[in-house]
Amino acid sequence: MISKRFTLSKRLLGILMFVGGLGAFTAIIGIDIIDVGREGGIGPAQQIALGLALGLAVVGVTLIPLGDAPA
Repeated sequence: MISKRFTLSKRLLGILMFVGGLGAFTAIIGIDIIDVGREGGIGPAQQIALGLALGLAVVGVTLIPLGDAPA
């Protein structure tokens, strides 16, 4: 994949950002669900992290249609 002529395209960057954001969002929710014994729900730090993860995924989705232009 990495060669002298390899260029990261906006589509590939968008896909990586979308998958990373979605994975982070899922991990944060999953950790909150697994840690059932603790009361208090989702705290402020988790809310910020969820917002940032969703923001990353949204930016990634907007990059996907831009195609094979270099990032």
